[in-house]
Amino acid sequence: MPPIKLLHTADIHIGMENYGRIDPATGINGRVMDFLRRLSDVGDYAIEQGVDVFVFAGDAYKTRDPNSTYQREFARRIKRIADAGIPVILLVGNHDLPAVARRATSIDIFGTLDVPNVIVGNREEIHQIVCRRGQSLQVATVPYPLRSALVSREQTQGKSLAELDALLQNAMIENIRALATQARQRPEVPAILVGHFSVNEAAHGSEKNIMIGRDAAIPRAVLADPAWRYVALGHIHKHQSLNGDLQPPIVYSGSIERIDFSEEDDPKGFVVAEISDELTTWRFERGYRRQARPFVTVKADVRDATEPTAEVVKAIRSKPELAEAVVRVIVTLRQEQESLLVEREIFRALEAAYFVAALQKEMERPDRIRLGAVSVEALAPVELLAKYLETKGVPEERAKLLLQHGEALMRAVDESNR
Repeated sequence: MPPIKLLHTADIHIGMENYGRIDPATGINGRVMDFLRRLSDVGDYAIEQGVDVFVFAGDAYKTRDPNSTYQREFARRIKRIADAGIPVILLVGNHDLPAVARRATSIDIFGTLDVPNVIVGNREEIHQIVCRRGQSLQVATVPYPLRSALVSREQTQGKSLAELDALLQNAMIENIRALATQARQRPEVPAILVGHFSVNEAAHGSEKNIMIGRDAAIPRAVLADPAWRYVALGHIHKHQSLNGDLQPPIVYSGSIERIDFSEEDDPKGFVVAEISDELTTWRFERGYRRQARPFVTVKADVRDATEPTAEVVKAIRSKPELAEAVVRVIVTLRQEQESLLVEREIFRALEAAYFVAALQKEMERPDRIRLGAVSVEALAPVELLAKYLETKGVPEERAKLLLQHGEALMRAVDESNR
């Protein structure tokens, strides 16, 4: 049997409209088009590079109820891959789950219509599939854990949130181990695990900002089972490998596009793995034809500048990659410089950017002297001066001299005002 070439992606989040405007050519928000174009590129790679199975590890849309246009665009791209004879595994993520139990998920329509070569993973089970070149493969699907489906109502009575999390975690661990036991019953057929959940050892990203549902995490050791030849994970947007050079590879593909500035420095792409009679190998593909939309932060510290606006413009022009980027500018300045900052000139320098997210001013304000828990109104002028000198840490002998001179000046002012 020839090796199985597997493409692994996740977290497409179609419907993410942050930092975009309507694309006149399509009538769709430009940022949504970024995600759709990236999905098109991933599909092109799968077809043109001869992938044997396409694994999508959850979160097709941003919301649980995507509009019909977004559903159409996602389905069009998935069907193109399936029509090329490539089996497509669509896993249910937390953004795909309905708000009400027993309602259909946002991707169940593929199973309802029995779309050829598309398998919907909406429950924990093992699918026996035939890959593009006739190879057999076992695919264990573990969708985002639905608490009500894994933990009975009797078990939840009177439990704290921490206790409920522990119950859910234990149920997930038991089910994943049961799937591994089932996969081992057919040792002649390689098996992979596809899951949408958090792993304790993983580094999180922007998914925390757009989370739907209370998260649950399991230990990495539960997934490092020799029953699996590859573990394809979704849910965490930061691409990462959790098992080093050991087998099986346990990999988050990461999201295919940047969600916000927290992902500014994160590489974006998809994973291509090869399952053979020997070890499973894999690599991270940063892009195919097009790269993810860059997010760029321009920082300018103008506290020592006599012409702060010119310094900000200079910092902007030092960034050559702004033409296709979502940009934010962070200016550090003194309070008295704010009136010297000409925003019109700064935005003019940013005209080439794809989208200007923000002009953020971080103002340095002079420290105010704190006199402690003292009522200022209750102190005489000389007492205020004494408290001030104490707060500033003036040496005792010098403070006495200053108080003498200060008191003399105050008496002179009082006498002149009589």
